[in-house]
Amino acid sequence: MENVIVVDAEYVDRIAFNLIVNFERMLERRVPEADIALWLECLALDGGLGDGNAEIQVVIIHEKGSKRLTNFCPGHYEEELNGKAFKGRQGEFSITTVQTEDMASKEKLLTETIQLAGQHTKLNTLMVVAPEAILGNAKRMLLQTANPACRATLFTLQPMIATSLRQESLGYSLMAALGISGKEIDERLKKEK
Repeated sequence: MENVIVVDAEYVDRIAFNLIVNFERMLERRVPEADIALWLECLALDGGLGDGNAEIQVVIIHEKGSKRLTNFCPGHYEEELNGKAFKGRQGEFSITTVQTEDMASKEKLLTETIQLAGQHTKLNTLMVVAPEAILGNAKRMLLQTANPACRATLFTLQPMIATSLRQESLGYSLMAALGISGKEIDERLKKEK
């Protein structure tokens, strides 16, 4: 396990929904569900992985009773994502979906997953997609990975203050996966002037 992406499913699904609603109004067109493979590739690129043959483990953590990412395609946790893999520009992405149980909150499950990943001495990149409230407890663990050369990146919509961790905007990778380009936005803004 050299490269790991940990995702809070409900958080990223909510962000995708908000982007879809807002950009449909702005662009005056239907915005399709996000292509999950394209999103993961863009996320990995933003997290520091270039083209290659890396192995990337994706862990999607979702609430108990939740069946799918409603704004992603494919999105059904058990039928379409769990145990599946695909070859992308950076290498092979292997997806595991994990649901919270009555004994553990999502925050605890995310924190423990980050801690487990960080204990591997061969870990090169660790990318985490979760809201700032959940990342609060995980920040210390991200700084204490077993491999001091590990590149840990937090993906949020708003930058976090008072952290020395590497941060990237979640919006860019989601916009690419939703088929929204900067050029299209620029053209739309020019028409409005």
